[in-house]
Amino acid sequence: MNQLLQQHCVTDVDTLLRMYGTPKENSIAKEVDYIHPLYARLIEAAPFVALATAGIDGLDVSPRGDGAGFIVVEDEKTLLLPDRRGNNRVDSLRNIIANPRVALLFLIPGVGETFRVNGRAQISVDPKLLARFAVDEHNPKSVLIIHVEAVFFQCSRAIVRSKLWDATTKIARESLPSAGAILAALTQDKVDGQQYDRDLPERVATSLY
Repeated sequence: MNQLLQQHCVTDVDTLLRMYGTPKENSIAKEVDYIHPLYARLIEAAPFVALATAGIDGLDVSPRGDGAGFIVVEDEKTLLLPDRRGNNRVDSLRNIIANPRVALLFLIPGVGETFRVNGRAQISVDPKLLARFAVDEHNPKSVLIIHVEAVFFQCSRAIVRSKLWDATTKIARESLPSAGAILAALTQDKVDGQQYDRDLPERVATSLY
């Protein structure tokens, strides 16, 4: 970063607080350290969550999705998140082994508010717990037990600005590089991108669980 850019970077908390001012009372009041029954309803309605983790190799944020209610509110201090089939990179799980701190951002289609949970996670392979999350007789490989430390909703400004749920802003998938095209470019065509794209829909459909 050149010197001109560096001199305009904020590097201390006092400067940051002077810039942004004091948070409004409601911004503080909405945060609790447990799953309030009204917050539980938001979790149960969410079919998608972004899971953020940090480990010795850096940061990771991973999309997790399933039918609404796939994350179970076990009690007011505990969430259960099944780990469904994926690419086997296990970036999030590696991080959790090194550092159990996690953050979750829930999205609910059509709803402006997002919902956040911070806490600590454990990776469980308890057979009885895995069986609770079976779909079509397929158990998840593991279940994250998330011990809740902070819970709050985020106002709708980001969703409103982004027009995320506005159908008129929907982008045609074919207007962007396909997964196969990206893999072909990054591997200097060692991966047949067109074949990858042809196989992808069936591969996804047959490996969801």
